[in-house]
Amino acid sequence: MHALVIGAGPTGLFTALALARRGHEVTVVDRDPGPPASGPWRRRGVMQFDHAHTFRPQVVEALSAESPDVLTTLLAAGASVPVDADDRPAALRCRRSTFERALRRHAVAEPAVTMRTGHVDTVWRPAGRAAGAVVDGRPVPADVVIDASGRTSRVTEGIRPPAEGEDCGAVYVTRQYRLRDGAPPGPTNSPIGLSLSFPTHFAIAFVHDDRTFSVTVTHDGGDRRLRLLRHDAVLERAVRAIPRLAEWIEDERAQPISPALAGGRLYNAYRGQLDDAGRPVLPGLVSVGDAVCTTTPLAGRGVALAMLQIRRLVAVIDRHGDDFDSATVDFDDWCTKHIRPWFEDHRHCDAARVRRWRSGDVDLGSPLPSDLVVAAADADRRLRDVVAPYQSMRALPATLMPVEPRAREIFATGWRPDVPDGPTRTELAELCQRVGVQDTGNRLMPWMNAECKRSGSAMAVRSGT
Repeated sequence: MHALVIGAGPTGLFTALALARRGHEVTVVDRDPGPPASGPWRRRGVMQFDHAHTFRPQVVEALSAESPDVLTTLLAAGASVPVDADDRPAALRCRRSTFERALRRHAVAEPAVTMRTGHVDTVWRPAGRAAGAVVDGRPVPADVVIDASGRTSRVTEGIRPPAEGEDCGAVYVTRQYRLRDGAPPGPTNSPIGLSLSFPTHFAIAFVHDDRTFSVTVTHDGGDRRLRLLRHDAVLERAVRAIPRLAEWIEDERAQPISPALAGGRLYNAYRGQLDDAGRPVLPGLVSVGDAVCTTTPLAGRGVALAMLQIRRLVAVIDRHGDDFDSATVDFDDWCTKHIRPWFEDHRHCDAARVRRWRSGDVDLGSPLPSDLVVAAADADRRLRDVVAPYQSMRALPATLMPVEPRAREIFATGWRPDVPDGPTRTELAELCQRVGVQDTGNRLMPWMNAECKRSGSAMAVRSGT
């Protein structure tokens, strides 16, 4: 079988390697030509390429099973794999750029994989069946087409039904740092690094590869003064106002290696690939990764869900042989049972989180979202045996349902998770406003005066003061 894979991100590259190593010919098409021989890689069309990333244990397991050489390359580049109490992988800690470079290096070296640079205009379907792709105006033939083009691609627009879903109600700003020679990392409380949950925002330090890390502040975007976090000086002052996070960026410990990078337009979305009669919407075409399911990046499940999909897709292709359409039906059914529940879980969690961030408390009149069930395990350790498999994505969200009533009882007593030391959202917004005036000068004065009036802030902003 000759497969044409649209997209050379982690999903497309891992799909190509998995298929090629099963004896298939694969052509991968992406408009980005790959990393330069030297210097930084400015990845085209990937907003989050240099943003904070972490990879869940499913990514380690997928690489170990399908491409152990890629995992070896990542570890040699300084990535690390912490383990849990049962000595199983708990995460893969590295930058997205490091992860993608390793995958691409091995895909390029794979004899059965051809990398092609170009813009995919559409799926080529000369006789009502996917038979390749139109790349820069010319057909590139293939037996089947695999859409790994991500959440924002328009390649299959008009072919597949519209996605279900909505904005997740969060925006963030992140910045990368490198530890100085001999300096130890800052404090941690999880396999990914340090995660601090405030009543109205998150603050996180993500451990990466080669002594690098990222600090990230996430909020709901409701107070426009927080948009000033995209300025380096403002983000740094905000991070320094959060005591435990501030330890990570102490001058003697680390130095920044990127500017502050803003992330927004974050969605939860799901798209099936069968018509109302249960047949592929376009025979010969299957979508995978974010082209099927996109979830809030706040939980770091995107690549893990993609890897789970890819492993299932290559397995059903093995099982069905030349009957690719039956493989597509099988794959879609599996996604409905094993991937869609994570989409639904994110929708519920994000909607509840937005309400809490804006109204300030838990809605005890409705079933608790998964994140609060997880939090309740701090108050009742008996919940941990149920919560832990969900946290590691080794059990689906529905497995929390039996303990949700107990978690709600805990919250009904008035118990709430401990709040870390650090500013409230209002205090953080006022800090951003003050630092923004000092750092960015008079050009922002009209905008900030308007925000003062809109937010009810008593702080007067005057040009030249």
